[in-house]
Amino acid sequence: MKKIIGMLGLLAVLVACNRKTPEEYGKITNNPMYYHDAVDKITEVIIHDIFSPPVASRIYNYSTLAGYEAMVHSDERFQSLDGQFKDFNNVPQPEDGKEYCYPLAGIKALLTVARSQTFTVDKYDDFENGVYADFKEAGVPSDVFERSMEYGEAVANHVMEFAKGDNYAQTRGLRYTVKSEPGYWVPTPPQYGDAMEPYWMTIRPMLLDSANQFPPPPPPAYSLDKSSPFWTELMEVYNISKTRSDEQESMAWFWDDNAFVMNVQGHVMFANKKMTPGGHWLAIAKTVLKDQEKDLMESAEAYLMVSTALHEAFICSWHEKYRTEKIRPETVINATFDPDWVPFLQTPPFPEYTSGHSTISAASAEALTGLLGDNISFIDSTEYEYGHGVKEFPSFREAATACSYSRMYGGIHYRSGCEQGQAAGIKIGQFVLANTKTRK
Repeated sequence: MKKIIGMLGLLAVLVACNRKTPEEYGKITNNPMYYHDAVDKITEVIIHDIFSPPVASRIYNYSTLAGYEAMVHSDERFQSLDGQFKDFNNVPQPEDGKEYCYPLAGIKALLTVARSQTFTVDKYDDFENGVYADFKEAGVPSDVFERSMEYGEAVANHVMEFAKGDNYAQTRGLRYTVKSEPGYWVPTPPQYGDAMEPYWMTIRPMLLDSANQFPPPPPPAYSLDKSSPFWTELMEVYNISKTRSDEQESMAWFWDDNAFVMNVQGHVMFANKKMTPGGHWLAIAKTVLKDQEKDLMESAEAYLMVSTALHEAFICSWHEKYRTEKIRPETVINATFDPDWVPFLQTPPFPEYTSGHSTISAASAEALTGLLGDNISFIDSTEYEYGHGVKEFPSFREAATACSYSRMYGGIHYRSGCEQGQAAGIKIGQFVLANTKTRK
C-alpha cells in the first residue's frame, strides 16, 4: 500500500511538473486572431442565413457583449458593462483564486450566443472544435479548460436571458400596412418585398433613452412641383444616373452590402447573398486592429463598441424610416416621367428617410475613431470576394462619407436622406463612446 501511495505521489509530482503555466499556454491562446476568426465565422453564418441588416446588428451586439464580458477579468485595464446597458446586471463572476483561460471563455461565450441567434449552427462546428483542439494542444490544463468553458457558457446564458427582454420575439411576424397615398413608400421591383422590420424602433436600445433621441429634421415635403425642394432632390438622383462616373459606380457597388439581391432573367428569379453593412464595418475594424497589432482585449472592446453603435443606429434610423414613410426615387420616377428607369442598385424594401447605411456607417466610424484614432488610413478589401474590388480610405470618417453618398450614386436615396442620416449617425456614435465605459 505504501508503494502504491508513493507511486501516486510521484505521478502527481510529474503531472504538476508538466503542467503549463498561464504564461506558457498564453503564448498561443492570447492570439487575437482566434477572436477575429470567430467574428468572421459569425458573419459567414449571418450571410448564409440571410439575416436582414437590423437583425444582423442585434446578433453582433449580443455575441460581442458575451465575448467581452467573459474575458474582461483577464486585463486590469478593462471593466465590465454590468449596469451600463439597460437591464444588464449581475453578470456571472469567475471564482476567486481559480485559474481561467479567459480567451477560451470568451470564444465559448461569443459563439454560444451566436448559435442561439442564428439558424445554421452546424457551420460553427469545425471552426469551434478546431479552436478548442488548439487550446488543448497549447497546454491548457484539463481542469482550467473545463472551468473556462463553463464560465464562458455561464456568461453566454446570462446574455441570452438578457436578450429575451428586448422585444425582438414580440415583433416577429408583425406586418406593415402600405398606405395608398401620394408620397408614401410602397414596395419596389423586382421582388416587391414586404416592408423590412417595420417595428424595429420598438427594440430595446442598449444605451439610448429612446429610438427618437437624435431625430433628424423633417425631409423635404413630397411635391411634384418642379420648383420644390423634393423635385430638385429627385432630379439630382435621376441626373446622376445619366452622368454617373466610373468612380461613382464603383463606390456604389463597393458599399451596396445588400444581404439579399433578387435577380430576374426572363422567367427565372434567383438571389445573391452578400455582406450586411454592419458586417462590413466589423470587417473594417478587423483590418485596422490587425494593422495596429491590437491585443485580444483591445480587439474585443472594438468589436463590442462598433456593434453597439450599429445596434443603436439601426433603431434610430428605422424609427425615422417608419415615421416619415418616405417614397423611394424609383417609385416616383417610374410613375411620373420615366416608367423604364431602374436604379443602379436594387432598392431595398423599406422607406427612404433616413439612409440606414449613412446612419450606421457614421456611427461606426465615430466609434472606431474614438478607439483607434483619427486620420487612420486603411485598405478595405471586404468586398473583394464579391467582385467589388479594394479601396483605400484616409480615415474612418472619410469612409463613412463615401458610403453615405454611394447610396445617392446607386439611385436609391435622395441627398437629404444621406446627409441627415450621416449627421444623426455621428451623434449616435459619439453618444455610444461617451456612455460606454470599457476602461477603468
